[in-house]
Amino acid sequence: MIRDELPVTVGFGGVAWADFAGDDSPQRYDLLLVATQRRAFADPAVRRLEISVSALDRPRRRALHRAGFRLEAVRRARWIGPSGDPEDEAGYALLREDRSAGPEGFSAVMNSVTPRKRAISHVLLTDEAGRVCTLETSFKREWELPGGILNPGESPRAGAIREVREELGYRISVGRLLVVDWLVPYLGWEDALELVFDAGTLNPRSAAMLRPDLQEIRAVHWLEPEASMAAMAPYARGRVAAALEARAAGRTAYLEAGAVIS
Repeated sequence: MIRDELPVTVGFGGVAWADFAGDDSPQRYDLLLVATQRRAFADPAVRRLEISVSALDRPRRRALHRAGFRLEAVRRARWIGPSGDPEDEAGYALLREDRSAGPEGFSAVMNSVTPRKRAISHVLLTDEAGRVCTLETSFKREWELPGGILNPGESPRAGAIREVREELGYRISVGRLLVVDWLVPYLGWEDALELVFDAGTLNPRSAAMLRPDLQEIRAVHWLEPEASMAAMAPYARGRVAAALEARAAGRTAYLEAGAVIS
């Protein structure tokens, strides 16, 4: 049976619980969560909506992230998986006043689900004309190099390969480390370390194989270096310039807040 929202139970003190179990198609998760939020908070007495899922259920967890739910706890061996074996349970919640969309909502969600200090891997990928592969994102105005936040226990190199595969459906070859940059707190993000690896140059046939996922990435652009930097946040512009210089010089640069230190 196709349903339009999740079952919601309202308890004491304005706390509501939604049951995310069921055999719904993953393509419907976003719609279900939006409708469930709307229904729950239509009740003026509800101030908090909670949802728990298996920590191993990546599709449901990603849908909760997109819907603005914050991860508040991981409870060990509290969920019974399809095999009957215990799995960790991930507990999420959304308050009535929480922003669930836009840069602030995205930052709040990611701060709740990513490790601290965060580590981020991006890649410098160019075409035969020297243009920089620059990604138009769905969650902020500024564009970015391919790549993203590392998972716990994941190496920076493996994370760069995974992120590009998820974003663009393409497996890159990661070469030398070009840049290490310390990111200052920005737009609600806490500070982080960013690494930029050399992913080489793509020929026209390979470049045409890059396909944005249309969730986090809206479009792929091949831009001249100056145009690429102009489309990015202030802290990212110096990183691109340093990566191009480091590639040409055969070295690795250390930056802080986008400024070259050594």
